[in-house]
Amino acid sequence: MRGLKDMRILVTGASRGIGRAIVKRLCEEGAIVYANARKEESLISLVEEGREKNWKCIPLPFDVSNKDEVKEAFKKIKDEGLQGLVNNAGIRKDALLLMMKEEDWDEIIEVNLKSVYLCCKEAVRIMMRGNYGRIVNIVSVAGEAGNPGQTNYSASKGGIIAFTKSLAKELAQKNITVNAVSPGFIRTSMTESLSEEVKRKIMESIPLGRFGEPEDVAGIVTFLLSEDSSYITGEVIRVNGGLYM
Repeated sequence: MRGLKDMRILVTGASRGIGRAIVKRLCEEGAIVYANARKEESLISLVEEGREKNWKCIPLPFDVSNKDEVKEAFKKIKDEGLQGLVNNAGIRKDALLLMMKEEDWDEIIEVNLKSVYLCCKEAVRIMMRGNYGRIVNIVSVAGEAGNPGQTNYSASKGGIIAFTKSLAKELAQKNITVNAVSPGFIRTSMTESLSEEVKRKIMESIPLGRFGEPEDVAGIVTFLLSEDSSYITGEVIRVNGGLYM
């Protein structure tokens, strides 16, 4: 896609699943990708694959919910410039509201929502110097439609959607676009752990009749980072097989 070769892009939560697929797709398109995870050892296999395929994949371990670690990480890359940011890092701690621990609420908001604020703030400082940027935030169908047992997770993802729309308006005149991608049920380690009966019931609710693949999400993210999406900002692109329209 246009404009991705040698574009410097940071992807958070890059060690597995959707994040890993995004990194691989961007590297295949010729981008220079900073792959983030909390611990460097979780990025080893991705970096080794990158060496074999001559990708420009640079490990950048830090805790996205820790302000000091975020600032230090962006100091390491600011001199080279940054044109793209994909906020993909996220966790789940599901429970019905009456059973939910306050610390589980706080942790989800810190890791899923506050991390987007922290990373965007540092990335935008760099992007504004170059008068160019592409930010893509990974949200969830749960943040749009809600899901029982996920008030914390849904709130965090719904918050990112509102954040995305507001930031898109702030940055439009700076040639920086901000969009969100909202996956439904994607075939990852999380969905693979579900029982066959649960999988069957979920698939019955999806018009396309199947789970998505991480690559389905990676393709849309890649498009939103490219020059082909230059007139799109403040949008939520759904990748859910028709589950929520």
